[in-house]
This record gives sequence, C-alpha cells and structure tokens, in this order.
Amino acid sequence: MIQRLKDGGVELLIDVRAVAASRRAGFSKTMLSGSLAEAGIDYRHLRGLGTPKDGRIAARAGRHAEMQAIFNRHMLEPEALGDLETAISLTGLKRACLLCFEQDSAHCHRTLVAERINARTGARIVHL
Repeated sequence: MIQRLKDGGVELLIDVRAVAASRRAGFSKTMLSGSLAEAGIDYRHLRGLGTPKDGRIAARAGRHAEMQAIFNRHMLEPEALGDLETAISLTGLKRACLLCFEQDSAHCHRTLVAERINARTGARIVHL
C-alpha cells in the first residue's frame, strides 16, 4: 500500500475511519503512522469523518444506500463539519489520500468525503 501511495505522489494520508484500529497487520493507527513516516508520508486521523457505528453495520450488511444516508446525516454534526474543514485545509497544502476500511470506493464513505472536498476546492479525485 505504501508504495502505491508513493507512486501516486501522496504526501499526506488522511485516515477517515471512525475507529483507527484494524486486525489487518499494519493498519492500526500507531503502526500505520509509523510506517508512513518512514516513507516520508504524513498521517492525520480525522475521526469526525468516520462512519457512525450504525452506518458501519449497514455497510457490512451490504446496505450501501442506508450507510450513505446515515453518513450524510452524520456530516451535519459539528465534529464532522469541523473535520471536513480541516481536511479541506490539509488538501490545499499537500497531495492527500483518504483511507478507510472499504476497498471498493463506490461503496465507501470516503468517496462522499472526497466529493465534498471536490465541491469546495475543485480538487481532482483519483482512486488509487
């Protein structure tokens, strides 16, 4: 994964998981941020841009429209709005990549976050 980020010119990885822990080796917050730092890539966890628990449950069950509706409601909350502003600021400074658990960007909330950033900044969305 890190080589893919480097090949894509990524300078900053923005972790948009509500819970930055994983059973997958290397994907927990501490291990991931350390590995990225060694590769010269900055790391920032914006928990407010993560999917709420009920949205994660819907996503795991394959109910993607429900997950998106839950996430869209979540994005009206102050923490989510604040973290979106932070993400917008950060993406203006460095070439950034959004990270979440879901592999398929069509079914992941990170696409919804990327679209919000794009609407405000015009930043190009590229799925790595």
